Amino acid sequence: MSQMDLALEAEISTRHLSFLETGRSQPSREMVLLLAEKLDMPLRERNIMLVSAGFAPVYSERTLDDPALQSMRQAVDLVLKGHDPYPALAVDRHWSLVSANDALVSLMGDVDPALMKPPVNVLRLSVHPAGLARRIVNFTEWRNHLVHRLHRQVDATGDAMLAALIKELLSYPTPDAAARASRTSHDYAGIVVPLQLTTEEGVLTLFSTTTIFGTPVDVTLSELAIEAFFPADAETATALRHLADKRQAAAAAAR
Repeated sequence: MSQMDLALEAEISTRHLSFLETGRSQPSREMVLLLAEKLDMPLRERNIMLVSAGFAPVYSERTLDDPALQSMRQAVDLVLKGHDPYPALAVDRHWSLVSANDALVSLMGDVDPALMKPPVNVLRLSVHPAGLARRIVNFTEWRNHLVHRLHRQVDATGDAMLAALIKELLSYPTPDAAARASRTSHDYAGIVVPLQLTTEEGVLTLFSTTTIFGTPVDVTLSELAIEAFFPADAETATALRHLADKRQAAAAAAR
């Protein structure tokens, strides 16, 4: 945004905004919060800007096991469970796994147990050679999609850990099978980037949606996201239901 655009959005003069930028004027706490809102800054960054201006943070940051967030965690678990037989997971701001439903867990297959030690980074798990990489048919397309999303997060937050994760993901080699694989006859370009994953039921083609909490006032809650996958074709939907039936049968036999 230009200085004039921001001034118009905040309904203040460009002169006053210029004085704030150059330090000739000291902003009030209300002005800091107003500018942060108009810039659509993450809550964590709003707290940082408040501290930089000499004010105390106004947004709390609790741990996910804090009793105050219990009802929110229950809501997340309810969404994940209700999404079955389709895979879904919840992640924090660094893409560390918070929770996942049974459908997602069943797709992990033979990944290296070391990658499943908490905290599990789902992006690393996805493209690491010992993770899901060798089973992702459209590996390059999927990794580029993940890296693009990370770049957008880094642009918004300046998070050094996410910037380092981008370099890590790009350093992993493309699996030979993915390099040789031909594209499917379906073309989702321009609509969604699918995840094409090889499983015991064949190749699943999935697209994902991201859900976040509306109007959160807690930093941790504002950074929690649910990634829900849906079948992109009828064959994938049938395969996911079949896998769910197998899980239920195995659970019944174990009882």
